[in-house]
Amino acid sequence: MTSLASWSTADLTAAARDVRDRAFGTRLTYSPKVFVPLTRLCRDRCGYCTFATAPRHLSTPYLTRDEVLAIATAGATAGATAGCHEALFTLGEQPEQRYPQAREWLTEHGYASTVDYLRAMAEAVLVETGLLPHANAGALGEAELAALRSVAPSQGMMIESLRDDLAAHRGAPDKVPARRLATLEAAGRLAIPFTTGILVGIGEDETDRITALQAIAESHARHGHVQEVIVQNFLPKPGTAMRDAAPCPTEDHLRAIALARLILPADVHLQAPPNLSDEATLPALVDAGIDDWGGVSPVTADHVNPERPWPALDTLRAATETAGHTLAPRLTIYPEFAQAPQRWLDADLRFAVLDRADAEGLARDDAGSHWPERHEAAANVGTGAEVVQIGRRSSAWYSGADVEPPALLPAPARARGPVREALDAAVAGEQLDEDAITTLFTARGPEVAAVAEVADAMRREAVGDAVTYVVNRNINYTNVCTFKCTFCGFSKGPLSLNLRGKPYLLSLDEIAGRAVEAAELGATEVCLQGGIHPSFDGEFYVDVTRAVKAAVPDLHVHGFTALEVTEGARRLGEPLPDYLARLRDAGLKTLPGTAAEILDDEIRAVLCPDKIDTQQWLDAHEAAHSVGLRSNVTMMFGSVESPRHWARHFVRTRELQARTGGFTEFVGLPFVHMAAPIYLKRGARRGPTFREVLLVHAVARIAYRGLIDNIQASWVKLGRSGAVQLLNAGVNDLGGTLMDENISRAAGATHGQGWQPADFEAVAADAGRFAVQRSTLYAEPATALRTA
Repeated sequence: MTSLASWSTADLTAAARDVRDRAFGTRLTYSPKVFVPLTRLCRDRCGYCTFATAPRHLSTPYLTRDEVLAIATAGATAGATAGCHEALFTLGEQPEQRYPQAREWLTEHGYASTVDYLRAMAEAVLVETGLLPHANAGALGEAELAALRSVAPSQGMMIESLRDDLAAHRGAPDKVPARRLATLEAAGRLAIPFTTGILVGIGEDETDRITALQAIAESHARHGHVQEVIVQNFLPKPGTAMRDAAPCPTEDHLRAIALARLILPADVHLQAPPNLSDEATLPALVDAGIDDWGGVSPVTADHVNPERPWPALDTLRAATETAGHTLAPRLTIYPEFAQAPQRWLDADLRFAVLDRADAEGLARDDAGSHWPERHEAAANVGTGAEVVQIGRRSSAWYSGADVEPPALLPAPARARGPVREALDAAVAGEQLDEDAITTLFTARGPEVAAVAEVADAMRREAVGDAVTYVVNRNINYTNVCTFKCTFCGFSKGPLSLNLRGKPYLLSLDEIAGRAVEAAELGATEVCLQGGIHPSFDGEFYVDVTRAVKAAVPDLHVHGFTALEVTEGARRLGEPLPDYLARLRDAGLKTLPGTAAEILDDEIRAVLCPDKIDTQQWLDAHEAAHSVGLRSNVTMMFGSVESPRHWARHFVRTRELQARTGGFTEFVGLPFVHMAAPIYLKRGARRGPTFREVLLVHAVARIAYRGLIDNIQASWVKLGRSGAVQLLNAGVNDLGGTLMDENISRAAGATHGQGWQPADFEAVAADAGRFAVQRSTLYAEPATALRTA
């Protein structure tokens, strides 16, 4: 590796870019944060530091708990453009070893050490605001690192340099190289996602930088724990011993970045602080090989470099996109670590990270605040939990919440790299495989609009500009269910009699009566779904179908999930195709695609462990198609799965459609978290972000091209403005009027029920389109229905 020092800067940066692009594509991340300077006292005397100061310059040795929480609360609240997710705790190293004022303050407040107080404050911020602490406490022992691991998802300490004769480190016992390396190794043994780095221009040379980077790489090779390396350029500051030293030359900084990218393992992220370079230099940092900008705060200054304000997020985005990349917020813990919580996170931190993560393990990117959700009586969260949220309310958009989603469309459309390659292949008529579909789900910034643009062109080509809808009524004939789906807030099991509503089972006469009412209100379809009641023997579904058809002969019966028909056939001991044929003969026309959730058994083991598996769902729909019944594909997304699982879902259903042609539409169902038992038990995310919702529908249009022409958005979960944006992203159908929609509302959705034709017409007009009422099978509906 030392031979790299002989390379030209152009050759180094070109090679580094190639490594970075192969590892991370076109994405650059940053962490929206608040900076919490817990104490500016430090026992070290570094020649370049203005952060550390003496007690006489401070009103108190440490920030108080109230002061810490005020800073964190400001960051958690500052979500109008980019909600903060990180609380960066920076502090001097072991000030109590140097200053009696620090020892006395800690003793008076009941803390044994600075690290003990840091742990308490990190826990307070985590509990009260939900911001994820990053502990930057310097060179610590293993016990201290372990204590912080339970309250901070990540920790950090700069190596800076391994030269032991630097004037910059005289009088700094914590900057002894062996001590820094010992901390790095201890963090690895403890499986702590760790941030480290080098400081360029403090008297070391390029060989020294290579030595330090190699040591970091070797530690990571042993433990896999180095999540990012910071390559920071030295700038002299007034009032320091190095005030007259020359700043780090830009070329030295760029070379150091490129060397880091080439020396470090490809899975280690690379950062250069954007506020320490001029705005014009930022694209050059990208060209040198970074894939991360570090923490950027919309609220607090960089207290280590207060003379260098953070760049505005728009400036950072422009610099990123000028270099041909896209910007994405992340958590303080990187996705690779967040998605392996059993190894990298203390058990008490796993939900805190999950609660702020998107499906890729990055930070939720919907504007607004993300406060921890607290509920009354949420301990009993079996099926059908009723909860009352208390405390601060988040202002960000969530599926089913009465909050406007961010405006992602219309927007400038541009894509490069893997996303562009996948889009070009789709436009050329290629059928995208699982990898290419997954790549489209990673779109950020202008890439999202580019995906939407392609999807909408395909929509126009396939079905034109009509926005279709069906007038229908939901009849959920029972909310009693013997199955234990962890996401369901609707069904009632034997232990949930005290929860939302009462268990019920409609009689055949009640079901028929509701069908008549539906027809009288203009419905052409009834959608029949319910729990799997322990008393059902399989004949129930046949009897229900006959009762509806006897009451309203022309009403389209859309009913019974793959679980219901599979279970009905099983309880009767009847082959599924034969049972489906009997249902068809009784008047059933189509099956809903619900009970699919995610068609991947790894995820089904979490969401619906006792339900039909992936193959059984596919078999049920293939059997339905074989006897002349049509059905649709649904996908409930945003709980515990990743984009890779979405892609598998698309591929598996697409393969079935290619064989049978029996699916009429794809319906995306964003997970509604508010009263879902799995969320209340701290086991799921808060549903998808709006970007993910838009991409799922747009990518569905692309992935199913030529096989499934209709892509439907669930207005119940999205609201009006969300539906308008999806109509510009490949969607052509808004589903049904849904009189008596109960399932989404039981999970906490607040968008109501029972849209009227005028509502669909207004949404279509807002999208520049026109609305057309359809039948279930996408024909013009009958003008009137006969009732018996």
